[in-house]
Amino acid sequence: MRKQVFSLLAKNKQGMTIPKIVRALHLKPGARTLLEKSLKELENHGAILRAKNRYFVRQRSSLVRARLISVHPGYGFAKPEDNLLEDIFIPARHAGGAIQGDLVEVFYKEKGRKGKNEGRVIRILERGQKAMMATVKEQNGKLFIVPYDSPSPEEYPLTRAESQALQDGQIVKVDRNTLAIIDILGFPDDEGVDTQVVIERFGLASDFSERALALARQIPVDIGPGDVEGRTDYRNWVTVTIDGPDAQDFDDAVSIMATDKGNYLLGVHIADVSHYIQEGTPLDEEAFRRGTSVYFPGRTLPMLPEKISNHICSLRPKEDKLTVSVLLEIDRGGTVLRSSFHPSLIRTQERMTYDSIYGILEGDSSEKRRFADLVPDLHLMRDLAHALREKRQNAGSLDFDLLEPELVYEEGKLRSVVPIERNDAHRLIEEFMVAANEAVASFLLEKEVPLILRVHPPPAADDLRRLKEILSHFGILLPDSRNLRAKDLQSALDQAEETPEKHFVASQVLRSLRWAIYSDENQGHFGLAKKEYTHFTSPIRRYPDLVIHRILKRILLGERIKYLPLDSIALHCSEQERKADKAERELMEWRIYRYMKTKLGDEFDGIIIDISRAGLVVELKDFFVSGLVPFADLPGDYFYKRLERILVGSRTGHTFTLGKRIQVVLASVDPFYRRIILSLP
Repeated sequence: MRKQVFSLLAKNKQGMTIPKIVRALHLKPGARTLLEKSLKELENHGAILRAKNRYFVRQRSSLVRARLISVHPGYGFAKPEDNLLEDIFIPARHAGGAIQGDLVEVFYKEKGRKGKNEGRVIRILERGQKAMMATVKEQNGKLFIVPYDSPSPEEYPLTRAESQALQDGQIVKVDRNTLAIIDILGFPDDEGVDTQVVIERFGLASDFSERALALARQIPVDIGPGDVEGRTDYRNWVTVTIDGPDAQDFDDAVSIMATDKGNYLLGVHIADVSHYIQEGTPLDEEAFRRGTSVYFPGRTLPMLPEKISNHICSLRPKEDKLTVSVLLEIDRGGTVLRSSFHPSLIRTQERMTYDSIYGILEGDSSEKRRFADLVPDLHLMRDLAHALREKRQNAGSLDFDLLEPELVYEEGKLRSVVPIERNDAHRLIEEFMVAANEAVASFLLEKEVPLILRVHPPPAADDLRRLKEILSHFGILLPDSRNLRAKDLQSALDQAEETPEKHFVASQVLRSLRWAIYSDENQGHFGLAKKEYTHFTSPIRRYPDLVIHRILKRILLGERIKYLPLDSIALHCSEQERKADKAERELMEWRIYRYMKTKLGDEFDGIIIDISRAGLVVELKDFFVSGLVPFADLPGDYFYKRLERILVGSRTGHTFTLGKRIQVVLASVDPFYRRIILSLP
C-alpha cells in the first residue's frame, strides 16, 4: 500500500487528507488502519510529511522552509532557504498567523495569479520575535490593536483595563502569545519613536551584553611588542583613509606608488579585527548575532562595541594600528600581475573625506595646498581607479550611479531631502576594495580552503521578461533571457544615459536583479562580472569579513583550517544584512514621509514607475518616495490596460505609460504605514 499511497500523493501536490486518500484508492472501511500505518512509515522515512491533517510528498517545487521577509497590508513575501528559488508571494488569507521575521514552512505553486511563486504558510517553525508591534485603533468607542507586521488586517480587542492607559493612534509592543501590552512606545510623530519602532520591528540588537562589554573593557588600547611580532611594517608608507564626513569606524586605508616598470603598487590595509575578537568569546557571539552594523540617521547600531569599532580597530590618523594588508601590482591596463597578503602595522597620515579628494582631483587650490604632500599619490590613485573601472566594465560589470537621499537637519528638525551623488572619490575607493576582495577570494580558492563568498545570482527569467517588455517601450532591446549577460544590462543603461528616462531605466534594471548574498559555494557575482569574489574589506561592520580574515591569517601562518559551519553563517549573515538594509530604508522613508506632511496640497514633478490594480504608482522627483494616484481619481474618462503597461482613455485616447513624467498633487500622507495618496492637478 505504501507504493500506492506515495504515487497518489506525488500526483496531488496540494496534499491530501486521509478521507480523500481512502476515496481515491477505493479502500474498504477496514483498510483505514493499514493506510494510517503506511502513512506513518512514509513520514518516518522522510518520504512524505504531514501539515495539520494533510499529507504531502517532499518536493523542492512544492514545500519549502522560508523566512517571511517583507509584509504589506494584504500580502507578504517569504524568502526560501534554497537560494535558487525566487521569493514567494503570500496572500493575507494564507499567512497562517506569521509575521515578518518568522521562519515558516510554505506550500507553493510556481505560477500563481500574479505569474510569480505564490504560497500559503503551513506552519510557523520558528518565531522571529516573541513580541510584535501594533497600532491602537478606536472603533465605536472601543479600542483594538492592529498588528503592523502581519499581512492580515485582523484586529484584536483590548480589555477594559488595558484600554484605560491607551489612546487611538499609539504604537504598542504586544506579546504574541497572550496579546498583552508589553510597552507603549508613543505616537508615530513623537521624537525617537520611529527609530525605536524600527529597531523593535526588525529585532535589531541595540545593547551589548555585560559579558561582551566587560571583555571589551579588558582589551588594551595601546599596541604591545607581542602584537607586532610577525607583521610587516608599512608605517613609512604614505597611507590615508577615505570616508564620508560623519564616518567614525575607519576599517580600510590605501596607499600607492609607481614601480620601476611603470606599474602601480596598490596597498589596501584592513583593520585586523580578528586579532582582538577571538572565536567563541562573548564579543564574537554578539558580532555574529548582529551580522552587520546598522546605520540610521544620527544613530548607529554597531556590530562591535564602540571602544573597538571607533577606537582600537578604527584606522584613525597618526596612530599605529594592526592591519591585514593586500599588496597588488597592477599594470596600466588594470590587470593584476601579482598579489601578496600580510599581517601588518600601519600609521595613516590623514583622514580624508570624499569631498576633499574630489576637490583635489578637480583642481581645488585650497584643498591642494592643504594636502600638498598627498596630491601626487591621489592623482596616481585616480589613474589606477580609472584603469580598474574600465577593465571591469569591459568585462561586463554593471555600474549604477543611482542617487540616494540624505536628510538635512537644522536645529533638530528635518528641513530638506537632498540627493547624494557619487563622484570620482567614491569610485576610487570602491575600485580598490573590489580589487582587494577579488584577490583574496582568488587566493583562498586556489588554496582549496572552505570560505564564505559573496555571490550574486543572475536575474530570474520572469524578472528579465518583465524588464525586456518595459525597456522595449523606450526602444531598448535585450537579447533572449537565456543568453543575457551583465554586459547586456549595462548596454541598456548606456543607451538611456542621455535620455530623460535615465533614472527610471536604471531603477528598473536594479529592480530586475536578485539580492547579492553570502554563500559557502562559489556561484560567481553576476553584477560585478566576477567568477570569484568575497568580502574582506570591512571586518568592523560585517561578520563574514571577520571570518575571512581568520581563514586568511591561518593560511598565511600555515595552520590547518578548523571546521566552521560556513553554510549557516552565510545564511544568517545574508538574512541580517537584508534585515538591516530594510530597516535603514524604512526609517529613512518614514522621516521623508513625515516631512512630506508639511507639503500637503503642493504640486510635484513625478514619474510613473508602475501601473497597479489600484492606480498609477508615481515616484516624486527629488524626494525618493512614491505615492498612488487611484484609478477613481483619474478625471473624466474610463481607462483600461493595454499590453499591461499602458492606460488609455477610451474616449480621449490620452495615455499613461511607464516612465512618463507627470505633475501630481500631494493629497494625503501616512508616515507610519508609508503611504502617499496623490491626485492630478
